[in-house]
Amino acid sequence: MSIPSFGVGTFRLTGQTVIDSVRTALELGYRAVDTAQIYGNEAEVGQAVAASGVARADLFLTTKIWTDNYAKGKLVPSLRDSLDKLRTDYVDLTLIHWPAPGNGVDLPEYMEALAEAKSLGLTRRIGISNFNIALTRQAIDVVGKGEIATNQVELSPYLQNTTLAAFLKEQGIAVTSYMTLAYGKVLQDPVLKRIADKHQATVAQVALAWALQLGYAVIPSSTRRENLASNLLARDLKLDAEDMAAIAALERNGREVDPAGLAPAWD
Repeated sequence: MSIPSFGVGTFRLTGQTVIDSVRTALELGYRAVDTAQIYGNEAEVGQAVAASGVARADLFLTTKIWTDNYAKGKLVPSLRDSLDKLRTDYVDLTLIHWPAPGNGVDLPEYMEALAEAKSLGLTRRIGISNFNIALTRQAIDVVGKGEIATNQVELSPYLQNTTLAAFLKEQGIAVTSYMTLAYGKVLQDPVLKRIADKHQATVAQVALAWALQLGYAVIPSSTRRENLASNLLARDLKLDAEDMAAIAALERNGREVDPAGLAPAWD
């Protein structure tokens, strides 16, 4: 995988809260940080990273271009602005945040602009987020096979997206799972609780380990040091075939994020 399998997310975290979360994560050993222009926290993430003392070469920073900046004349300048906020000369990965059909900017235009950002050295890798199969195919047609590092999509035990995940694997595109805990809804699931008890683990660790064992990258967030530390332990949790089958049976198309005007027709 060309991207780290475990990172810290910053969605919905702002101000001192996100500074503390990222700082703590880096202290605990996280080396991948995921942010986005629309989160309004790139400057705070940059502040936390700068103060961490961790060498830039040891970090993997991801940001996402917001829909307002998809036009050819806006994408690159907006990414330069993101770099200024993040206090870095480049990010490791830049994603198109939502396909936003009907946004007024066609897919070829924003994918070409994203490829230009890579050619300028502003980002090491490029990718997409919340794209269905048809739109992923279109994106590949624009930038070329092998150029899209990941598709970051909502995935949880309640929304397993197996058709899309299988297609991405076939194309050599890494899957990044966000909302892996379904806004915390899975934490009360009796099946996951039983598996957690069996392994003397937390339910969050079980859900994250499930995604990791399927080959997905995960980017859970937390404002609490103990949760950030606990989540990391999911990397060492090995679920058996019985566990994985039990989790597979939890699929219920339980989508949490589906914004009108931004989301595609889901597979």
